[in-house]
Amino acid sequence: MFDPGPRRPGRGSGGRPAPSGRSRALLITAIVIVALLVLLAGFSTFWTERLWYDSIGYSSVFSTLVWTRIGLFALFGVLMAAIVSLNMYLAYRFRPTFRAPTGEQTSLDRYREAVTPVRRWLLAIIGALMGVFAGTSASGQWRDYQLWRNAQSFGKDDPFFGKDLGFYVFELPWLHFLVDFTMAALVVAVMGAVVVHYLYGGIRLQAARDKLSSPAQVQLSILVGLLVLVKGVDYFLDRYDLLSATGGYIDGMGYTDENAVLPAKNILMGIAVICAVLFFLNVWRRTWMLPTVGLGLLVLSSILLGMIWPAIMERFQVLPTQADKEAPYIEKHLAATKDAFGIADVEIDDFDAQTNLTDSTAETRTALAQTVANSGGVRLVDPAVVPQTFQQLQQVRGYYTVPDVLDVDTYEIDGVERDVVLGVRELNQQGISESSQNWANLHTVYTHGYGVIAAYGNQKRADNETIVSQDPAWAETNLPPQGDLTNLSGEGGYEGRIYFGENSPSYSIVGKSSEGANDVELDLPRGNDGGTTTTYDGADGVPVGGLFNKLLYAVKFGEPNIVLSGRVNENSKILYDREPQRRVEKAAPWLTVDNDALPAVVDGRVVWIIDGYTTTDQFPLSNSESFDEMTDDSLAENNPFQTVPTDEINYIRNAVKATVDAYDGTVTLYAWDEEDPMLKAWMGAFPGTVEDRSEIPEALLDHMRYPEDMFKVQRYQLASYHVDDANDFYEGNDRWEVPADPNDASSLQPAYRLSVPSGDSLVPDTFSLTSVYTPANRQNLAAFVQVNGDAASEGYGEFRVRRLSSTNQVSGPGQIANQIQSDQDVTDALLPYSRGDISTIYGNLITLPVGESLLYVQPLYSIRTEGSGNYPVLRFVAVSFGDDRVGIGQTLAQALADVLNVGPIDEPVETPEGEGDGDGGEGEQPTEPTGTLEEQIRDALSAADAAFTEADAALAEGDLGTYGDKVAEGQELVETALELAQGLPGGGADTGDTGDAGDGATDEPTAEPTE
Repeated sequence: MFDPGPRRPGRGSGGRPAPSGRSRALLITAIVIVALLVLLAGFSTFWTERLWYDSIGYSSVFSTLVWTRIGLFALFGVLMAAIVSLNMYLAYRFRPTFRAPTGEQTSLDRYREAVTPVRRWLLAIIGALMGVFAGTSASGQWRDYQLWRNAQSFGKDDPFFGKDLGFYVFELPWLHFLVDFTMAALVVAVMGAVVVHYLYGGIRLQAARDKLSSPAQVQLSILVGLLVLVKGVDYFLDRYDLLSATGGYIDGMGYTDENAVLPAKNILMGIAVICAVLFFLNVWRRTWMLPTVGLGLLVLSSILLGMIWPAIMERFQVLPTQADKEAPYIEKHLAATKDAFGIADVEIDDFDAQTNLTDSTAETRTALAQTVANSGGVRLVDPAVVPQTFQQLQQVRGYYTVPDVLDVDTYEIDGVERDVVLGVRELNQQGISESSQNWANLHTVYTHGYGVIAAYGNQKRADNETIVSQDPAWAETNLPPQGDLTNLSGEGGYEGRIYFGENSPSYSIVGKSSEGANDVELDLPRGNDGGTTTTYDGADGVPVGGLFNKLLYAVKFGEPNIVLSGRVNENSKILYDREPQRRVEKAAPWLTVDNDALPAVVDGRVVWIIDGYTTTDQFPLSNSESFDEMTDDSLAENNPFQTVPTDEINYIRNAVKATVDAYDGTVTLYAWDEEDPMLKAWMGAFPGTVEDRSEIPEALLDHMRYPEDMFKVQRYQLASYHVDDANDFYEGNDRWEVPADPNDASSLQPAYRLSVPSGDSLVPDTFSLTSVYTPANRQNLAAFVQVNGDAASEGYGEFRVRRLSSTNQVSGPGQIANQIQSDQDVTDALLPYSRGDISTIYGNLITLPVGESLLYVQPLYSIRTEGSGNYPVLRFVAVSFGDDRVGIGQTLAQALADVLNVGPIDEPVETPEGEGDGDGGEGEQPTEPTGTLEEQIRDALSAADAAFTEADAALAEGDLGTYGDKVAEGQELVETALELAQGLPGGGADTGDTGDAGDGATDEPTAEPTE
């Protein structure tokens, strides 16, 4: 009745259809395919990395990384697998031959029956898994291993143990890893042995006596004894960790650490050794009483001595008289922190700033105003405001762009060092019309940017004449590039093609099939005819003509067109990982790269200059802080190229200055801080990758500068560590802080790069990084800090800190910003630009020491808020000397004359709004216009048309120089006509977007140009 009868064919249990042979085959096939795809993806990632390193000449870095990680993985993986497998095998090998038939053993029989036939496979699998986990962990320790292997001496000993500081930085982290690995291996071995012994009767939990067999007791006694002994070694190393410990009143050794924690570590180390001996004796004594007592004593002691006793000492002995108890340790902490962050030699000068300059004579005030006005270092162009201006006036086409924040550099123009605000005209593929955004255009046609855009920082032309214009005082403009930077590069200018930049495409495929084939890469835009074309022939690039490499890169980028497209030919190269910081980070994976890369025109090339740091969190007694927190301000962005293993650091050196050629991608590393022991260690680990400092070309050295992230870290530390006295540090009565950005209260004010006036016409300005401090929780000024940023000068890296008098309060940036924005004269001047569709932008508020006073300078911009083609226009300059009233003018000279109540000191050159000034020359003064307004407009447009016609003719003949000059001339004439048109009835108040400089229009070639 209850017999289900015979099963139907093709049915499994429960009446479900049994899987057919075809289904199983399909499942196996799917698994195999997925596995192959995973392996292919992994292999493509590995092999394309190797090809990339080969292409830039750093294959030794790749091989060192790979073999180091493989070696560590294999060594520690095999050790872990061997230790675990051996102990599990020994537990099985010495299992009891007879097991009393108890309920416990009977219940284990079925598990033994299931495990025994496959025990070898289980042993191999468990050992392999443990080995993989251990090997993976070990391979991640390649930095500690290489530093230990190439350890250097700092030449200084710590004040507590008398060991060279290199022991803590290079050796201690690796020793800790070895101890931690050994303890982990022993713990896993004990667990594995216990499981096997229990399964096969060596451990009987329900037995009244002899719960452990003799072999089990011997094995576990030895393993636990070794584990406790290694813990004793760990206590020994923990003593040295007290010098870099965090969480106390100060980082490093404190009173409680030396007098409670350190003795506790020594005692615990001794107890651990005794406990280990008791476990070893248990091999013969066969009693667990003494080892158990010893282990309990160790645990109890670690709680009493390691936790409770230090807490009691800290609370009842240290805190009541903490200043006196901690004073000797604070002194050592101060010295170590200053040494670790490179601020030990910073000297602080008292600065009694004058705040009432109107009491001085008119001659004195006039001389002061002239000195400041004639200085080249008072930067009026805000690098964070004018990118939109650069883009609208010099973008040329919608598929070009400039960075969100421009850079500041110096160039010698006509024998004078001038501050220049500049940015690279990079490719912006989002600006290509949507209909043209296909694979061929994005990856084979639009491959690079072109040229540098630059303006003088003080709104003065190359002849040092102040201009009043809506446009910046251009130092480099147009396509092909022309201006003072081009002139510095000699005949032919500089190589303007930018294949490697901060906004480069993810990858581009370059190269043509034969010498006679047509170029397909868009080079220079030209009128309505698309543009000229070119073919990349630089050093970098991975050959991708063969099918094997095509397939690898198709997998890497998930793009089948790399295999299918006819654009990828036998001569093709693929360019990727093109960001300058990314290239340096990969070429030197031991560096932390600066967040900012400086573009510079050097010897006819555009090169990116990047600073690299060596960092650690193991420097004894130094203050440990977050790198991200120390470098954060209103202009900071998350650094995706930061490779520091931990964000917390207590040591930093600007060890390397690197360059990346913007055209061919060449990466060059130069040793900068050649005395840095960490740099020496890494040069030992990666020999031949870093060139000596003496190899830096002089022309390149002129553009190297003090790194921003380094300065921010030092600025952060100086706020608290500028004092020398332990009591001053403890009381905190002289702590400073970086003020909030007056234009962004949620962020700190950034550091400003500019030439600080010397105050003496015979002494040149000092190109510097500058910042200010306010007292903690106050808004008045506490100090002004600057560091010499010119790497070619003898005083490079020297700090100068001017501490304001505590008896003569000087307003801080926030207070001055409030004064400027609430000043009636400023309000009246900005009234036409603060209503309707026009708003005001307050630029960076710069603080400068001038003579015996402090000068605040802030450029004021206006911008149209509606319509297209809008960009900030410099309208006024506001200044404040001390606590005097605010001055405002169209130029710095006018603002100084206003605030100091003196006559005109520097008559500006009036230039029509929109008139280019790219060549930087004096030019000819414009003649008085003749005829009616309409006739003047018609004449200007006719002349512009003639200039454009001549430009096209010059381009057809290949004369790019004449082409650029005529295009610039035509643009100037068109802009002049638009300027004149404002005077016609119905003329607008704002020209808006003039021409194609920023309207986003594109003159793209077709998706598939004819070859």
